[in-house]
Amino acid sequence: MSSTTNAGPVEKLASTFSGELIRPVDGGYEPARRVWNAAIDKRPLLIARPRGSADVLAAVRYAADQGLPVAVRCGGHSVAGTSVCDDGMLVDLSLMKEVQVDAAARTARAAGGVTWGEYDRATEPFGLASPGGRVTTTGIGGFTLGGGYGWLSPKHGLACDNLVSAEVVTADGRLLTANDRENSDLFWGLHGGGGNFGVVTSFEFRLHPVGPSITGGMLLHPLEQAAEVLRGYREYVDGGPDELSTAFALFPAPPEPFVPAELHGRTVLGMIVCHCGDPEEGARVVAPLRRLGPPAADLVGPMPYTTLQALLDPTAPPGWRWYNSGDHLAELTDEAIDVLVQHAPSGLAPLTQIIVFRHGGAVGRVPETGTAVGNRAAPYLLHPLAAWLSADDDDRHMAWLRDVVDAMKPYSTGGVYLNFAPDDDAIVPGGYSREQYARLRALKDVYEASNMFRFNHNIRPAT
Repeated sequence: MSSTTNAGPVEKLASTFSGELIRPVDGGYEPARRVWNAAIDKRPLLIARPRGSADVLAAVRYAADQGLPVAVRCGGHSVAGTSVCDDGMLVDLSLMKEVQVDAAARTARAAGGVTWGEYDRATEPFGLASPGGRVTTTGIGGFTLGGGYGWLSPKHGLACDNLVSAEVVTADGRLLTANDRENSDLFWGLHGGGGNFGVVTSFEFRLHPVGPSITGGMLLHPLEQAAEVLRGYREYVDGGPDELSTAFALFPAPPEPFVPAELHGRTVLGMIVCHCGDPEEGARVVAPLRRLGPPAADLVGPMPYTTLQALLDPTAPPGWRWYNSGDHLAELTDEAIDVLVQHAPSGLAPLTQIIVFRHGGAVGRVPETGTAVGNRAAPYLLHPLAAWLSADDDDRHMAWLRDVVDAMKPYSTGGVYLNFAPDDDAIVPGGYSREQYARLRALKDVYEASNMFRFNHNIRPAT
């Protein structure tokens, strides 16, 4: 197909399409094609913004007729840039925002364009929540389909573990319901198989009582204390209850009022804690972590769950150039801690950091073959991320991140978390066990043999 879409077929699509259709010649095209990661610069031939499932069906059928591959965007947070494409159609779900909460059944149905901040605000009045993204502007779609680790995951599992049902538009132009009773094979694939099988237009999630107040926040330590503090942290959290979720980061301290002036601009250790149970019990459980060091700043206390969910938002603004990785760690040994501290970012752009999430609990109790999510037994997830503004700094920041990953390989399981991984087909099998990967490829043959939906961490059809 040429660099411009055929006017006749587009006009025919427009006659029944209730959403927005944006072509390269249209005034709104430039902002519409941009995604969260400014390092991604792709130009789709057509951007379709549906308002409902009928529009998605029409868009996918049009793409099939025109021989166009399809990218799908919910929140546009894919660091790998898979939520936009060159020379294809972008189905942008951002106009589809409805959330319906059934408090009695403890379920919520959300349209495909909802972000986690929007979802949490809809469920919070009922004292309910689902495990969701740790940055509020993250879309529910890619996050869930890739697995979905959140602050509630040690207690309530991954986002996909809480998926009750989904509506999916497939490459052959059908709208299917996928759950335990209908199209159960496809439903299995949606639990970690990414956007490989179609456009999910709605998600139904299981809800859990959370709040109204949880115990959470951040503890800050000077870098000089980091190794000692992290050893104490490891000894405590490795035996912690499911209600306790934690992570730590090595990053340049911002010049904010909550940071002691002497730490402004210096690399520090930040520890984030979340206890999603009774606040009094939460205060007791997190107390040993608050005594480590002791911290230079203690910002832990009772807060709404939605406040904790937004805690990392300032560290993830749009318009920066991003490069990430997600590598599962077999353990956090003394040697691994020393390597992390030695590679703490210094002299790089201020949002560059090393994050390590503590997992386990309910995540690891789901059998590996129960879903398409691999590496469930890994207790820690290494998530270094580099963020900078000028393309002139690309090589320096990307080389630092690769150095971190290489230095931590002796402590890795060899598995990757694809939601955090760069766009590299060679690493996709590392997101799954051999059995899971083979099953996903066979499933691709059934539902998406054309590989129309290939702008993702792509699982190629077996045939």
